[in-house]
Amino acid sequence: MSQTNSPVPTHVVTSFLLRRDQGEDCVLLVRRSDRVRTYRGAWGAVSGYLEPGVTPLEQARTEMREEAGVDEPSATLLRSGEPLAVDDDAQGLHWVVHPFLFLLMTPDAVRTDWEATDHRWVRPDEVTSYPTVPKLAEALSAVYPPEAPYDAP
Repeated sequence: MSQTNSPVPTHVVTSFLLRRDQGEDCVLLVRRSDRVRTYRGAWGAVSGYLEPGVTPLEQARTEMREEAGVDEPSATLLRSGEPLAVDDDAQGLHWVVHPFLFLLMTPDAVRTDWEATDHRWVRPDEVTSYPTVPKLAEALSAVYPPEAPYDAP
């Protein structure tokens, strides 16, 4: 049996927060601050490391509460996507992204924490026009549009 030298990937959750209250679908993008470890200044979704002993959905809800001030009753899970491998060979980083899409009942109540310097609502087709964390558009396409059947995490 041969061994490979591929690094063990880090599992993270990425939550796309969706608003539908202004006539078109928009998702929340957050600009990563200089105080985070990776991809400073890049746009992303609400995300975080998957902690040991926690399901991806539980971690996604924790990150939404901590980073965006969104509690469980105000966010309805619409869809979870298949985990996505993201290899950033340039930085020697390897991730497995667990993507989620949540519908926000009160999108104007979003309040970001120290991990973000800015946030904005953009149409899903505009995500590719931003300098984002690696494969953000691919992660979004794994859960959007939400009309597909719900996939349990």
